[in-house]
Amino acid sequence: MSRPEADQLLLDAEADVRPSPQGVAARRALLAHPVLLMVGIVLASLNMRAALASVSPLVSEISESFGLSSTATSLVTSVPVLFLGVGALVAPWLGRRFGTEAVLFCALLLLGVGILVRVLPATAALYGGGVLIGIAISLLNVLMPGLIKRDFPDRAAPMTSVYTGSMIAGATIVAATSVPLEKAFGDSWEASMAFWSLLAAVAALAWLPQVLIARGRTGHETRVAPGASGSAAPAAPRSVWRSGLAWQVTLFMGLQSLWSYVLIAWMPTIFTDHGMSRSTAGVIFAFNNLIQVAGAFAVPLLAGRMRSQRPLIALVTSLVATGYVGLMAAPVAGAWLWSGILGIGQGGAVGLALTLIVLRSGDAVTAARLSGMAQTIGYLLAAAGPLAAGAVYQMTGSWTVPIALMLGVCATALAVGLFAARDRKV
Repeated sequence: MSRPEADQLLLDAEADVRPSPQGVAARRALLAHPVLLMVGIVLASLNMRAALASVSPLVSEISESFGLSSTATSLVTSVPVLFLGVGALVAPWLGRRFGTEAVLFCALLLLGVGILVRVLPATAALYGGGVLIGIAISLLNVLMPGLIKRDFPDRAAPMTSVYTGSMIAGATIVAATSVPLEKAFGDSWEASMAFWSLLAAVAALAWLPQVLIARGRTGHETRVAPGASGSAAPAAPRSVWRSGLAWQVTLFMGLQSLWSYVLIAWMPTIFTDHGMSRSTAGVIFAFNNLIQVAGAFAVPLLAGRMRSQRPLIALVTSLVATGYVGLMAAPVAGAWLWSGILGIGQGGAVGLALTLIVLRSGDAVTAARLSGMAQTIGYLLAAAGPLAAGAVYQMTGSWTVPIALMLGVCATALAVGLFAARDRKV
């Protein structure tokens, strides 16, 4: 490996810094254990939707336990999504200050605590735990693309497939087992949800060796000084917040997150409101999550081989729109079909949105900044989805209007995504 290539590989993903010799040594030590790093990435990714997916199959029990209205119930899923955006504001600073590995480790611990707080017998704890969960997941969401760009610069698209696929697999497992766990624990929805804190604890243990290996790296980096070593002064990096392309990537991220979190919050309820049993609705919801893995793996791989990703934008938005139309026209009779179509579209969309962050970035620094922007604004936008859908459903007594609004979201995502998919760099 030539020296320039090594510098690109070892460039800290969270800041405009170049590692000192101590930092270079720590990074090489981490990359000398690729299996350990891969296990950590997969286990962390399994947690990135699990705590959110555990709520939807149990939402009716949660609502009955606390006497919540449809709008208040929607806040149970909206609050974590809202704090996905708020937490993203501080994630890059935390990564610079303490190092990616340490922040990921602490985020997993915080996630486990949030899951346990959420099942305490108080409405404030139900929402407060959601705040902790949202912040924890936001740290994982924002730092993972930068870490992949930093440590796997030549395999960014395949590695994006690995972590998005793992993320969706985690949600699938949780969705499929939440109701059976509730029954196994004596009809306790609290125990069923609390169980998944163990998954966060296992993932944190997997990151602990990486934290120990990286000790001493953060704080040894130095900013690249203009004219250092006789080199020309580097151009000041352009702010991603002033880039039209960055905003297009951000809006596509937000809109696809919005349509997905509406489904995460309300898909089983749509089925049960039309006469389906709760257990069957949970299984179909799990199938929806499972089939997302196919889209999440395949679409980033295809995107990495294409100069423009416009055909993929059209494909995923069309699939999601078709699935929503099916939920409106024949929610029970075609439940498995619509769930599968939506799943492929949802998985492909989230994989494509995350891949666009990497493909539209020229280096790891830009990838980290664009990831922070896209997920801050994107998740703040997405948080409105479950809340608005629940409020409109409560006002109209029907899912027709909320689903029609989601079709408008699909049309907007298509228009924005066609711009974001152009072969350009932020």
